[in-house]
Amino acid sequence: MNATREYDIVLYGATGFVGKLTAEYLARAGGDARIALAGRSTERLLATREALGGSARSWPILQADASSPSTLDAMAAQTQVVITTVGPYTRYGLPLVAACAAAGTDYADLTGEAMFVRNSIDLHHKQAVDTGARIVHSCGFDSIPSDLSVYALHRAATNDGTGELGKTDFVVRLSGGMSGGTIASGMEMMHTASSDPDARRQVNDPYTLSTGRSAEPDLGPQPDMSWRRGRDIAPELAGTWTAGFLMAPYNTRIVRRSNALLDWAYGRQFRYAEHLRVGSTFIAPAASALITGAQTAVFGLGNRYFRLLPRRLVERLAPKPGTGPSQATRERGYYRAETYTTTTTGARYVATMAQQGDPGYQATSVLLGESGLALAMDRDKLSDLRGVLTPAAAMGDALLARLPAAGVTLETARLN
Repeated sequence: MNATREYDIVLYGATGFVGKLTAEYLARAGGDARIALAGRSTERLLATREALGGSARSWPILQADASSPSTLDAMAAQTQVVITTVGPYTRYGLPLVAACAAAGTDYADLTGEAMFVRNSIDLHHKQAVDTGARIVHSCGFDSIPSDLSVYALHRAATNDGTGELGKTDFVVRLSGGMSGGTIASGMEMMHTASSDPDARRQVNDPYTLSTGRSAEPDLGPQPDMSWRRGRDIAPELAGTWTAGFLMAPYNTRIVRRSNALLDWAYGRQFRYAEHLRVGSTFIAPAASALITGAQTAVFGLGNRYFRLLPRRLVERLAPKPGTGPSQATRERGYYRAETYTTTTTGARYVATMAQQGDPGYQATSVLLGESGLALAMDRDKLSDLRGVLTPAAAMGDALLARLPAAGVTLETARLN
């Protein structure tokens, strides 16, 4: 704990749907952390706090608004860590990143918007390094399962002395819908890409979030979307089919940035892809092709023409703020991700990560809450890196230690 700051964690956006879930999780798991709630409406914040019950009813309330940078500056100066659920981040996120970078305050969010992260790096990485701030993007289902699974594989191979990571594939099966925030973020990203050819080029670059583009190896084409037989990924998946995974165009770039931030610890020949596990029934091949084709079309057309859609239609398509599935629906959801790798010496490993709860809501609120707690309470387990970081690069060891107690399993095993 940092006694010079009034709070350990401020949760900004606590009245939104995922914000409320994160507040509920912090109320259960926060322990001795000094926590405050922040947002635009004091009235709504008070209602959220009242619903939490217990000692959380005494949490302080802070008024802060993305349209008023001075309120963000004041908020950032009072706390060790800001957790924010206020998106789309392309629209609302950069003023808060600026405030945290200037104040030397750690930051965690849920973004899945590549151009927002690229802008965050370009505008605020250097200052955050200078002030000692850790700006950690993508601390929910996007992209902790991807990022932490690969980090765990790297640790396993390093401990065994079996070389660097080579071909690595993340294969996920899940139940649960995308959160409204994820949909809104995707729409915001497509609007940006369709309005700016340079942004579109950067979105399509597999290394767009890396620390130095010219330092990255040329590994040939690395498609984000492909449908493949499971056995072509790993022998253990024989009989199954996979499709392109909707979040692969974003998660893969976060994982590659982790490799670069960690001084290419995963290896210069590290090649990473993500897949959605469809199943093994007779319709699985067709379903895999259909899912992959539909997603490819949405991204391809959306990144070029989304700006041409009528505003009223976009507003109809956009999710209503503050809405989400029922508690019963959230609790029925789950994800299970298996990440396979072959090292430079031929050793094969798998990392299996699983969590109960709808990935976009329930699971995400746990992952985000634990990220904030790791940044605030486990500072001796954090890396020495500062600046605009990824979950693995900032707090890989801390998360590996914390998450089992939160109901998140992550195990690695050697396969040969």
